[in-house]
Amino acid sequence: MKVEIWSDIGCPFCYIGKKNFEAGVDQFEGKEALDIVFRSYQLAPSAKQVPTESMHELLANKYGKTIKEAEIMNTQVADAAKEAGLTFNMDEVVPSNTMDAHRVIKLATESGSPEEAVERFYAAYFTNGENVADRTTLLKIAGELGLDTDAVTKMLDSDDYKEDVYTEQNVANQLGAQGVPFFVINRKYGISGAQPADAFQEALAKAYEESDQ
Repeated sequence: MKVEIWSDIGCPFCYIGKKNFEAGVDQFEGKEALDIVFRSYQLAPSAKQVPTESMHELLANKYGKTIKEAEIMNTQVADAAKEAGLTFNMDEVVPSNTMDAHRVIKLATESGSPEEAVERFYAAYFTNGENVADRTTLLKIAGELGLDTDAVTKMLDSDDYKEDVYTEQNVANQLGAQGVPFFVINRKYGISGAQPADAFQEALAKAYEESDQ
């Protein structure tokens, strides 16, 4: 049973949703039959590689809030992350462009380690305060994933995988995604947002039961 997960590294609810989904999978009796595929989606394709705003400033400017109001919003997000077992250091987040991170994940997928790559980039962004658009950071993470850093450098110097990122985002939109995270089971059932673990377990069980009929 195929589950496609559209997400963006710079999306806090995508990271929370991933953790909740994993918890739902743990409760799902047919988990051995799952084929989980990670898909790319950029929420802020025009974000800078070297941002000049903090996450608080970005949020305040985007929604017309004060910095204090933005800090409260980010605290609420961090609290939601904590409930999922994650640590978000929102004061340290560098809200940078995620295209190259998606491209490294694509390269890692060919080596068979997409889940590890996605997890590592999320942690870099939300926990460690790393700029995931920075070449040094990208190569460091790639090395930790066991990728050939020379091959990664060559890829980053090219346009490889960019079209894949654009295409996957278009497919998500065609399937009805209003944003991410967006989970699709067998291209038939769609689940939007960082739902609780039970919701994922129930959706998986329903799809699994119907696929056997």
